[in-house]
Amino acid sequence: MRPLLPSFLVALLISGCTVGPDYKRPSAVVPTEFRAASPEASRAEAASLGNQKWFDVFRDEQLQSLIRTAIQQNYDVRIAATRVLQAQAQLGITRSNQFPSVSGGATLGAQRTPETIAFPPIEQSTGGLNLSAAWQLDFWGQYRRATEAARASLLATEWGRRAVISSLVSSVASAYFQLRALDLQMELSENALTARRESLRLTSVLANHGNTSELDVRQAEQLVYTASEEIPDLERRIQQQENLLSTLLGNNPGPIARGLSLTEQPHPPEVPAGIPSELLERRPDIRQSEQVLIAANAQIGVARAAYYPQISLTGAGGFQSDALARLFAGSAGLWSFAGSLAQPIFTAGRIRSGVRLAEAQQQEAVLSYQQTIQQSFREVSDALIGYRKLREFREQQELLTASAQDAAHLSNIRYKGGVASYLEVLTNETNYFSAELNLAQAQANELLALVQLYQALGGGWQE
Repeated sequence: MRPLLPSFLVALLISGCTVGPDYKRPSAVVPTEFRAASPEASRAEAASLGNQKWFDVFRDEQLQSLIRTAIQQNYDVRIAATRVLQAQAQLGITRSNQFPSVSGGATLGAQRTPETIAFPPIEQSTGGLNLSAAWQLDFWGQYRRATEAARASLLATEWGRRAVISSLVSSVASAYFQLRALDLQMELSENALTARRESLRLTSVLANHGNTSELDVRQAEQLVYTASEEIPDLERRIQQQENLLSTLLGNNPGPIARGLSLTEQPHPPEVPAGIPSELLERRPDIRQSEQVLIAANAQIGVARAAYYPQISLTGAGGFQSDALARLFAGSAGLWSFAGSLAQPIFTAGRIRSGVRLAEAQQQEAVLSYQQTIQQSFREVSDALIGYRKLREFREQQELLTASAQDAAHLSNIRYKGGVASYLEVLTNETNYFSAELNLAQAQANELLALVQLYQALGGGWQE
């Protein structure tokens, strides 16, 4: 085995060449600040909302419990985790090609020939031990580039898992806020139904005593039915929303525990967005896209290495004897060493096409990476606009609801004073009830916009 040592050292010395381009992050047009960001939200010194952990953003303890359960049990997250394990195993397989493969074996046999007239019986035993090694030298860096690509694919898979977690956190929070909005609408509908039933009872009493007409009774019934018809539809939507949340949690459909009411959910009036350049390092989909690009870039080196000779070393050594007693004697030792070189001469354009394919795939990955960055800036800008405008809408809806409440109260006073018809009461009560339901949805939409902004800024995967 001693002649193998110089060859081994020589191989180590010459295995440093690596063909193919080294990775350089492609240029991207990054704005100095997010469009539609307020001065408070775009201050460089203000930590971006995306840097905060999800349990610091969503402070409802029940919602936090739901998110923790979802991260542990959600099938998408668990599937993403198994993909990471697959990528780790694939990296180990690819990396092993850089090293020699060694195998060993042993043989043992015995033979007896029967006695004949000319020869006595003969018993013979044979044995052998061998150790062989083979190594295809990575002189041009083919296997190192393949390992680089596999490592980048592993990181891309890990960032993909984090993107799934970020999306899951946002989905659970959005579904929970929508559920609490439906709960609030149900509460408003039940309160309105109770009040209107009482109004119908009083109107019926007045009609029985001749103090009002049957038309007023029918109009009072319309108010009751307007409130009561909302309840079955809200019950349907609530149960379906609970089923959605249960699925996100990895559970079968069932009831969902509640925490703070919709109006008690804390959320800041202004959200710090941070500086756009930080988004490239924080958003998991951008990081995943970049790792895909790194893998595609390394594959160019793998493809180009096929142009060059493939150098292989093989060696074997051991003992072989026709008698077990002499197996380890000096004369029973054997060894062999060989080297080979194979140079592609004619492949009908297969290697050239392989390089072109790898280069085209790398260009596609560059464009996909740049597109992902551009899309992320749009999502942040849209989310900032949405959060600010929905807050303004909610504020106006509060004013509208307060005005509708006063109008309904005044119309009831006017009706009881005999200066207004019940039609006026019907109109104003209907407007007030609709305004209350719309306000509840406006409050939910503001919270949903906060969730969307948090995800757009790359938050949710931090633990």
